[in-house]
Amino acid sequence: MSVKIRLMRVGKRKQPTYRVVVADARSPRDGRIIEMIGKYGPRHEPSLVDIDGDKALDWLRKGAQPTEQVQKLLAAAGVWERYEEEKGGPIKTKLARRGVTPGKTPPPPKERKSRKAAAAKAAPPAAEPAPAATEEAPPTEDAPDVAGGEASRPEEEEPAAEEPVAEEQTEETES
Repeated sequence: MSVKIRLMRVGKRKQPTYRVVVADARSPRDGRIIEMIGKYGPRHEPSLVDIDGDKALDWLRKGAQPTEQVQKLLAAAGVWERYEEEKGGPIKTKLARRGVTPGKTPPPPKERKSRKAAAAKAAPPAAEPAPAATEEAPPTEDAPDVAGGEASRPEEEEPAAEEPVAEEQTEETES
């Protein structure tokens, strides 16, 4: 028989309040329960979390599996941390995440290596550049000009340059 610690909805329509209960995993959400171990009121400001820590810890020791939401509530009540410490699991403190325990010196920091640096070390040193690579190739229609920076298309450049000049001349003659 699989036992879950989960929420059981009570309260009026659109005004939810929940009970934290221990129930058989096969029973419906609001069905038969084994034991009620707390209350959760999400509509209060701040949310009401009232869980009997001793009962919850006892059920966790027996193997009851909390749902995701109940696990968050147990962490807010401080029960989940106590259970993790007893179980020998990870201690969720800043020092423990870094690998520091009381009375022990911290490990040296790890060196960070980029992928490019690792690839450069793995690749053999490059030989002298080939003479063909140093020669300039003649510009093509789509390739940009080395000197101008734009594609060399004489048909497009000439009309664009002549049109504004022609408009300026006609404006000057009208005045």
